[in-house]
Amino acid sequence: MAKPITYYSTNLKAPPVSFKEALLKGIAPDKGLFMPDHIPQFTADEIESFSDKPYWEIAYIVIHKFLKDDIPADDLKAICKDAYDFEVPLEKGYARKYVMRLDQGPTASFKDFAARMMGRLMNYYLSREHRKLLILTATSGDTGSAIANAYYGLDNVKALVLFPEKEVTNRQRKQMTTLGKNIQIVSLDGKFDDCQALVKQAFADHDLDHLNLSSANSINIGRIIPQTVYYFYSYAKLKKEKGEKVIFSVPSGNFGDMMGGVIAMKMGLPVKKFIISTNDNDEYPKFLKTEDYDIIVPSKNCISSAMNVGHPSNMARLVALYGGVMSEKGTVIKKADMKHMKKEIWAVSINDAHTKETIKDAWKKHELLLEPHGSVGWAGLHEYIKEHGDDNEQLYISLETAHPAKFPEQIIELLGFDPELPPSLEGIEHKEEQYDSIKTDYASFKEYLMKNF
Repeated sequence: MAKPITYYSTNLKAPPVSFKEALLKGIAPDKGLFMPDHIPQFTADEIESFSDKPYWEIAYIVIHKFLKDDIPADDLKAICKDAYDFEVPLEKGYARKYVMRLDQGPTASFKDFAARMMGRLMNYYLSREHRKLLILTATSGDTGSAIANAYYGLDNVKALVLFPEKEVTNRQRKQMTTLGKNIQIVSLDGKFDDCQALVKQAFADHDLDHLNLSSANSINIGRIIPQTVYYFYSYAKLKKEKGEKVIFSVPSGNFGDMMGGVIAMKMGLPVKKFIISTNDNDEYPKFLKTEDYDIIVPSKNCISSAMNVGHPSNMARLVALYGGVMSEKGTVIKKADMKHMKKEIWAVSINDAHTKETIKDAWKKHELLLEPHGSVGWAGLHEYIKEHGDDNEQLYISLETAHPAKFPEQIIELLGFDPELPPSLEGIEHKEEQYDSIKTDYASFKEYLMKNF
């Protein structure tokens, strides 16, 4: 019988915990991120069996590998069925190059996949223990609305979302600020990294222990595990034969999406290569090339706004997965197996001009409608092909992480039309907003928390 999975801190200075504890804590007491002490495995036959299953059922099977000692199977199955009640279109570009559209959930963002699962799991555990939590999360775009929607109306959770005022679109902001109830939204006149830093500092502040703080962005392991699922799903639906290898292109900012994919590969998913496509915040492509990690402060403001991250939190997890140790501030304490990492991952930086050109090109050539983040992924795929040669028999899957209608200004400017709104965005312009603004210093944030919660 396989031994239960426990979760250790990437800083290696905190005791291991169960999944439930890791989920509800969000971040380890030593400021590290929780990681499973071993990765559960799938056989080729198990992966083959996914081909005719709906998304929610694949989700149950994959997530159950991690949670089988933490939650009864029937309860998890019901949660998965409830969380995943929307489509996951796999749109053909040309040859065997596909776009996986992760934009059909309630907030039209890939963040819905993890947030809905995580919210339901948290509420499940809290309701059984008669506990309440205050979720603190920072957003560079879509995380905030996905978290706000996923936790909206839950009995045992309040959520506070911090966002950089000048770096989210109107529609992204309104998806958060028009909810109310147990959802509180706060803007900063700063960068995403400023928001993230305040959240991390609050977690480490013992003066706030009475608030029962937890996290819901990708520093929480409860966000990463559900994100492994759509890699299995897309592969199962698009492969031609058992064991065929796939190449994924993942537009990357805080690296949570990428971590889900790399963990899926370590579980046995037959991946030939991960293409990590960043915008001008190119600290990771440079790291992979030079093996020196230099954070970007302040992060660069690009049109793929959710990826404006100068030091991805999940770098510590990636380094850990390849045998290294990185502090939460980006200091490499023990070097990862870079040779192994380079064998499995290829990275590229795509600037705004290239992003815009790719949106135009994809529409003109293939009637493929991409927004800036998905465009970075599609452009990265083609940069990889340029360097490694094209193979029309190779299966490529590029991730589209948000609905184009969330970026109407860019689409109108580049393509001359306003994309049709998905149901989740209809009428949002006319809803009343409510949010607070604070300064970027920690003292102001701490005072806000003490006063309001």
